[in-house]
Amino acid sequence: MYVIAGLGNPGKKYENTRHNMGFITVDQLAEKHNIKVDKLKFKALVGEGRIAGQKVLLVKPQTYMNLSGESIRQIMNFYKLEPKELTVIYDDMDIDVGSIRIRKFGSAGTHNGMKSVVQQLGSDRFPRIRVGIGNRNKGDTIDFVLGGFRKEEVPLLEEAVTTAVQAIECMLEADIDIAMNKYNTKKRQKKDDE
Repeated sequence: MYVIAGLGNPGKKYENTRHNMGFITVDQLAEKHNIKVDKLKFKALVGEGRIAGQKVLLVKPQTYMNLSGESIRQIMNFYKLEPKELTVIYDDMDIDVGSIRIRKFGSAGTHNGMKSVVQQLGSDRFPRIRVGIGNRNKGDTIDFVLGGFRKEEVPLLEEAVTTAVQAIECMLEADIDIAMNKYNTKKRQKKDDE
């Protein structure tokens, strides 16, 4: 079984904010594969199903971002899974809006949700998909990530979420290397060069 966890904050107040790109991606993946993510277990909303022939557990921790690792650790321990059987999806300010980056493993960087996951698991050896939210305004980081989307960002972010969903499907159907080769592209720059 594979755990696909999207990071975000629960509640209407945070629903359509940059910091909830993980939740938004899991919601689209769930909708596409007819998986209901509506059971409250392990301090998370979860839903089981199959994607690309693989059994998956879709997860949206309800602990608030900075404690996301508590929920994910409980799930990984309960199912006795290895870190490589987890994929975490989250927002990243260092990536252009509309782009995604897939990595096999690595540090949490400055993302508090990922810091919590790495700390709770005692490992950073799990795949992750970072959805670019950019950071053109160099103002307050918290205001930026908890803010809503600007009108011109919406189509780019929708494209990024669709790409992230396709990348997850590719990872489950083939493997992460193929997904990285196919989806780790700098789309924004390429379009600018055309």
